[in-house]
Amino acid sequence: MTDISRRNLATLAAVGVAAAATTAQAQTPAAAPDGRFAKILTDGVVRIGVPLDAPPFGSQTADRKPVGFDIECAEMVAKALNVRAELQQITGANRIPMLLTDRVDIVISVMGLTPERARQIMFTAPYANTFLAVYGAKSLAVTSAATMGTSRIAAARGTTQELAISAMNPRASIMRTEDDATAAAAYLSGQAQLFATNSIVAQDLAAKNPNTEFDRKFVIRRSPAHMGVRAGEHSLVRWLDGFIFFSTMNGELERLHQDHLKMAMDPLPTL
Repeated sequence: MTDISRRNLATLAAVGVAAAATTAQAQTPAAAPDGRFAKILTDGVVRIGVPLDAPPFGSQTADRKPVGFDIECAEMVAKALNVRAELQQITGANRIPMLLTDRVDIVISVMGLTPERARQIMFTAPYANTFLAVYGAKSLAVTSAATMGTSRIAAARGTTQELAISAMNPRASIMRTEDDATAAAAYLSGQAQLFATNSIVAQDLAAKNPNTEFDRKFVIRRSPAHMGVRAGEHSLVRWLDGFIFFSTMNGELERLHQDHLKMAMDPLPTL
């Protein structure tokens, strides 16, 4: 046999090995979902923590039916997973504890991402565009956290806005409430002169309470809403990222923005 023939045979053998390896890879089933994601698919149930104290993201009708942006979004997640949704009411203060104690699988509750929170749980890409701000009467001369003086400001305990105001002005007179609805009630009743909240929540309150002024005093920061899962649940958080991407591309998140927030869905930053 000539050297050329030997080389040709060697080449053909190498090609055959590569083809066999490719065929074997193609026939190998994809890796099965792991962790919480696998349990959700096996059990046929996804437990999602949602707000009922922050309209239009979440509230209740007169017959106690949950409604709002985050409620519908949670139902969409369950439908896409082809499982039953088990919605549980949460507040700003217990969103992360509910995940850490395994009482919910996912939190969809207009939650902002901070480095401190990201040390405890995993966040998805953002799904709604909002900002945090401080509101009050037009006559109140407040333009920053430093100029709040002795004015009492209502803020839900454990929320991004409460933590931010505390850091911006350690001397601020903060009325910390158990949830956003109680903080709103404190402002509406005059117990607090200022109200720190999400821009969309303030917009909804202003429309429902035309006799109360919701003049924006200053913006705390831009704060897109993210979904959250327990730390280490990589399969679940990646699936949710895919859900957010797909729902953005097919216009469903735009529809939720229009229906519940009365605004267009602006381009959102990516993680």
